Amino acid sequence: MPETLAGTGILVRLGVRRDRWLLALWVAGFAAVAYSTALAGADLYPDVGSRVEAATALNATASMVALFGRIYDPASLGALSLIKYTAFMTAILAVLMVILVIRHTRADEEAGRLELLAGGRLGRDAPLAAALGVGFGASLAVGLLSAAALAAGGLPAAGSLAFGLGWAATGMAFCAVAGVAAQLTAGARAATGISIGVIAVTYGLRAVGDLAEPGPSVLSWLSPIGWNQQIRAFAGDRWWVLALPAALTVLLVPAAFTLRARRDLGAGLRDERPGPAVGSLTGTWALAVRLQHRVWLAWAVAFAVFGVVIGSLVSNVAELLSSPSAQDLVKLLGGAAALREAFLAAEISIMGLLAAAYGVAAANHLRSEEAAGHTEALLATATTRGRWASSHYIFALAGVAVLMALAGASIGLGAAFAVQDPALVGSATAASLAQIPAAWVLTGLALAVFGWAPRLAGAVWVVLLGFVALGEFGVLWNAPEWLMDLSPFRHSPLLPVGPDALPGLAALTAVAAAVGALGYLGWRRRDLAA
Repeated sequence: MPETLAGTGILVRLGVRRDRWLLALWVAGFAAVAYSTALAGADLYPDVGSRVEAATALNATASMVALFGRIYDPASLGALSLIKYTAFMTAILAVLMVILVIRHTRADEEAGRLELLAGGRLGRDAPLAAALGVGFGASLAVGLLSAAALAAGGLPAAGSLAFGLGWAATGMAFCAVAGVAAQLTAGARAATGISIGVIAVTYGLRAVGDLAEPGPSVLSWLSPIGWNQQIRAFAGDRWWVLALPAALTVLLVPAAFTLRARRDLGAGLRDERPGPAVGSLTGTWALAVRLQHRVWLAWAVAFAVFGVVIGSLVSNVAELLSSPSAQDLVKLLGGAAALREAFLAAEISIMGLLAAAYGVAAANHLRSEEAAGHTEALLATATTRGRWASSHYIFALAGVAVLMALAGASIGLGAAFAVQDPALVGSATAASLAQIPAAWVLTGLALAVFGWAPRLAGAVWVVLLGFVALGEFGVLWNAPEWLMDLSPFRHSPLLPVGPDALPGLAALTAVAAAVGALGYLGWRRRDLAA
């Protein structure tokens, strides 16, 4: 083994040990989703006629094509059942692989762990090689176990393997993307932001490319997520497309190692700009805003742009009226009585989940500041524990609220221009604001975990993903009502929002306040944790 890779095996074992529960949950979760969907699809579309009817309606609706892609074999049970997985769940898998690789490279480097490990016999390239090894292994485990689950659920073995390998290859490609991003900046947050930005762009390219007639256009072929769709599992099984994400991985991995060789430990290829010689911060509140405002602004721009785009697609939803099976499908995607309102409700609920993700990330900044040693320095001054925690927590709560207000206004504006109905601005905004208390519950849960068990801060993401799975697939899984009711998003009203929704919203707000108060209590009672 080259000297620069010395210690790689040890770091791989360390990485697997650190994330053994997280990786096990990810792999098992994806496999469980695949298995249950294969079973549910057979019940939902028992014959070829029902499949063709639903697939034709979906392919004729631009909004659904943009969100989930096309069905290339309308008679295929697997292609129809897994329509949400070839793009949407692939993007989620890509985000998880990015988080994993950044955690074991740039985040460890930023925290000083790699500098400590480098005091032993550790090669320069070993941390990056180990992180990619763990990421590649996790991607393969997700793909292969999900393929076995699909086959066990009754779908054809060849299509199941093609689908699973597509997930594996795409996950590996985005591991390599994260490996490159980790070399560009000196901060884990910035590296994660760059990587997730790449995922967002590739998802957008796929959406626009799939909308082309007859489709897909060249834009879909520029997207790794689009490549996963073009494997066309259960609709022809085009195995050769797997070579595209494999080639991207082979191209980016050496690039990541080359970039790593050009920088020092703890530094990035892009130099950080020094701040002013004299600081202008006036207290903990200003510091929290300074630390978090750029990330929030990026989320705000994404919410506004995405809101206008999905709102403008509402004019195509009426095309689904021609098919009872398609109506049932839209209702499963988060619908209500009217299909237009069903589409907007489904998209607003997705924005609520994304806002909750922002709230969790912003509240978890408390943990990252504590782990970095910054909290200890601040508390050595006149700053109290409560004031410091409140600065980040209230910023997270306010950030969630403003993001959802932006989402509602932008979705309403896009829909209003599409169908010439100004009333949609008010109704969409009201529905978006109604999602805020549920997102606050998750934000409060992040504070509670920080207050009592700070080392388990990452577990809040597992809870959020569990709620996402219940909301998206609970109906398909025939999950019991008591389990579905555990999700706060289950109790958020959809379109239209009337006065009868106020008691439920008040109850969610009270729960969020109680969970947050529990976090404050724990934070006041415990010692600082490394």
